[in-house]
Amino acid sequence: MSTVTLPDPDRAVMARRNEVVKQLKKLAPKALVIADLEGRRTFESDALSAYRRLPLAVVLPVNTEEVSAVLRFCYENHVKVVPRGAGTSLCGGATPLEDSIVLCLSRMNKVLEIDAANRVARVEAGITNIAITQAAAAQGFFYAPDPSSQVACTVGGNIATNSGGAHCLKYGVTVNNLLGVRMVMIDGEIVDFGGTYLDAPNYDFLPLITGSEGQLGVVTEASVRLIAAPEGARPVLIGFDSANAAASCVAAIIASGIVPVAIEFMDRPAIHVCEHFVPAGYPLDAEAALIVEVEGSEDEIEYLLEKIEDIAQDYNPISTRRSQSDEESALIWKGRKAAFGAIGQISDYMCMDGVIPLSALPEALNGVSLICRKYRFDVANIFHAGDGNLHPLILYDANDPGQLERVELCGAEILKLCVELGGCLTGEHGVGIEKRELMYEQFTDEDIDQQVRIKEELDPAWLLNPGKVFPILGRGVLKQSMDLTRLDAAPDGLPPEDTLVDEVEFDVEYIEGEERL
Repeated sequence: MSTVTLPDPDRAVMARRNEVVKQLKKLAPKALVIADLEGRRTFESDALSAYRRLPLAVVLPVNTEEVSAVLRFCYENHVKVVPRGAGTSLCGGATPLEDSIVLCLSRMNKVLEIDAANRVARVEAGITNIAITQAAAAQGFFYAPDPSSQVACTVGGNIATNSGGAHCLKYGVTVNNLLGVRMVMIDGEIVDFGGTYLDAPNYDFLPLITGSEGQLGVVTEASVRLIAAPEGARPVLIGFDSANAAASCVAAIIASGIVPVAIEFMDRPAIHVCEHFVPAGYPLDAEAALIVEVEGSEDEIEYLLEKIEDIAQDYNPISTRRSQSDEESALIWKGRKAAFGAIGQISDYMCMDGVIPLSALPEALNGVSLICRKYRFDVANIFHAGDGNLHPLILYDANDPGQLERVELCGAEILKLCVELGGCLTGEHGVGIEKRELMYEQFTDEDIDQQVRIKEELDPAWLLNPGKVFPILGRGVLKQSMDLTRLDAAPDGLPPEDTLVDEVEFDVEYIEGEERL
C-alpha cells in the first residue's frame, strides 16, 4: 500500500469527457487527440511508474497557438491540465489525474534557429536535450546540460525541473543556460520572458519559471546558450577500496581549486551492473569509482589529470586509468550514462535526488547505507559527486505491494537526512508527487505560503499540474508520518539508528543470464 495520495477526481468533469474530447478536436484541428482506452494508457504514468492514473484525454499540439487554445478551453471549463514532455520524470511530475487532460509537447520538436554569432539556439519545448547539441555541433557549439536521459528527455521537461547532468559542475544547470522562454498561461495568454541574450530587460522571471514543474504555465519555446566545443576532453577512472575514500577524494579535488567538467561517483553494485551492461573496463575489485573529466588543450588536460591523480594518491586508490583516446572516453561515459537502464534490467528501483554539501558526502553515504539496510533494501549509488547531487537507487520488487510503502518510507528518510546535513530535497528531478509531503522538512510555513501566493496569482483555480509540489496533508500529518518513518526500534536485529556503517556488502550474481544484487 502506498503512502502517496492524489486528489479525488471531479466526477462532474469526468462525466463530460466525451464533450471535452469533441471540443478539443474542434479547437486544435492539427493536434493529435487521443481518447481511446489503450491510447490513454500510454500516458497513465511517467518514469515513476509505481503511480498510475488514466487521464480524460491526451492532446499533442503542433504549435504554440494550439497550446493556447487548449489551455483557454480548459480554463473556461475547469478542466485540469498535466503538461508532459517525454515522460522521463522520476518524481511523478507528469502523473495525470482522472479528471485531467495530458498536454504532451513531444510533437513540438523543431530547432527554430541556431545563431552561432550570438551563441544561442531557439527551439521548441518538445525537442530532446541531445538534439540541440546535434544541431549546433557542425558550427562548433554544444548545449551544456546533459541529464542521463538526454537522448529522450525534452528541453521543456528540463526547464520544468531545472535539470543538470554530469557536466553541470563546470557549466551549470538549466537555469544557468536558459536565456528566454515563450510560455502559455492557463487562460491562453502567450507571454515571452527573457530574450535571446544575457540580461534581457524587464523583470527576470526565468529563475521562477525554471523548476516550477508546470505549476505556472506551459513553456512552448526556449532560447538557450550555446557553448564553444572545447579543444579536447578526457576522463580519468579512479578506483578506491572504500566509498568513504572516494567521497573524501571528491571534496579534496574541489577544495584544491580545480573545477573539472564532471566528477561522477559509482559504488560497487553500480560498477558491476554497468560493467556487465557496457564493458567499459570499470574496476570490478573496487568498492567505489570516480569518473573525473577535464577539458582544454592537450597540455592543459595532461596537467590537470596529473594534479587530480596526485590528490587521489592521498586516499590510496587501488587503480587509476587515464583515457587515451576519444573512443575510450566515450566508452567510459557510455557505461555511466546507461547506469539507470542497466539497473532497471535487474530490479525495480526508486531513484532519490537529494543534495548535500560536499563536506558531508562521507556521512551521507554512511547514512544512506544504514537507512537502506534498516528497511532491508539493497542500494546502488550513482551520482554527480562534484556538486553533491545524490542518486541512490533503492532496489525493490514492484510486484510486492508491501514493498512500495516500505521503499517510500526509506526514500523519505534518505531525503530527510540530506536536509539535516544542510542540503535539499531535490537537485534536478523535481518534487512532483514523490517529495510533495516532504516540503515541510525543508521549508517553513511562511516559505510555502509565499509559493502558494505565486501559484494562485498565475493559476487561481489550481488547474495546472494538480496534486504536485504543494503538500496536501499538512504539517501535522507529515510530522506524524515522519515519526513513523524513523522507526526508532530497528527491525529484527538490524543495528540501531545511530550506528554508522562504513559499507554494506553487495555481490552481483550471474544466474542463467540474469544479474541479481
